[in-house]
Amino acid sequence: MPTRARFLFATLVFPLIVTLAAQAQWVAVARAVSGRIQTMQQNGANGEGGFDVATVVIAAPAQKVYEIALQRIEAHSTQVKLVENNARRRIVAFTNGAQAASLQANPLGDKLTQLVVASTLDPTQASATSLVVKSIQNVCTELKVECTLQND
Repeated sequence: MPTRARFLFATLVFPLIVTLAAQAQWVAVARAVSGRIQTMQQNGANGEGGFDVATVVIAAPAQKVYEIALQRIEAHSTQVKLVENNARRRIVAFTNGAQAASLQANPLGDKLTQLVVASTLDPTQASATSLVVKSIQNVCTELKVECTLQND
């Protein structure tokens, strides 16, 4: 193979190999934290509002995670009411009457999803953390994926 052809080949192949290796490392890291439910809560500065967020990485396609979450909410319509549904963005908003939350299934790869559930905090009501975490655990149970709450 002439020198110029080798140079051209190396110039084209090397970036591809580096990109694939970086993507493989990202997927490996995401799989390592798969199933760990992480939570965060922030109260408002003046005692007003705030937010509750929980996330988990699930080894399943984002569309499947979204569909299961939507099915779970619809199946429990006596306890939880569907407020909004955006299939294109894989977002579902729901409420139990006292607390409202939204979830979004974000693809990290073909078979890897970050599920984010968020709720606003009302200082006059109990924390919505249990509602947020319970919704994630329901999706994990339906997908037959083990998810555990991390208490760091």
